[in-house]
Amino acid sequence: MDVGGRPTLDEIEDRFVELLAGRLSRGEGDRWAARWVLEDGIVWDDLSWWALNCLHGIDLPAGGGGGYLHDDEQVKAWLAELRERRAR
Repeated sequence: MDVGGRPTLDEIEDRFVELLAGRLSRGEGDRWAARWVLEDGIVWDDLSWWALNCLHGIDLPAGGGGGYLHDDEQVKAWLAELRERRAR
């Protein structure tokens, strides 16, 4: 957490890693991100806001066929994009 009590970009990235490793459920990841996305009065940098919004809704079902709207490949792509954007 930063001095304002918000998660750092490292902590946000860790949620993607933990989710892909199976140590964090999609429901847990969604609820964690939702707490921050729905909190009023917090000013986020663009990258943190984007990443939190990717995590919020990570547990949405794909429909009648099962699975998730955003599969593991999409989550891996988001993590790669987050890392790429951090490196700039």
